[in-house]
Amino acid sequence: MEITFQSIGLVHSPFNDIKGMPIQPTGAQGIQGTIKIYDEFVQGLLDLEGFSHIILLYHLHKVQSSALVVTPFLDTKEHGIFATRAPKGRTQLAFQL
Repeated sequence: MEITFQSIGLVHSPFNDIKGMPIQPTGAQGIQGTIKIYDEFVQGLLDLEGFSHIILLYHLHKVQSSALVVTPFLDTKEHGIFATRAPKGRTQLAFQL
């Protein structure tokens, strides 16, 4: 079975390079990004203001390679990619277009 995704918008952040990019949410306190939904999908946002959270699926388009086993930052042991929050691998595998 093949699943394909259609992009409905873009996520923008102040980071253009992996150097200096925070790897944990605590390192990104005070940093804001934006999400631009393409015009043809804006109507789908109707009535969201009553919710506390939304789920955002994204594709890291600049990932150059993927791996099923990685050693996360500040760890010395290898783990399966789905047991980590490592961007290298998981997004390529989950969102291959």
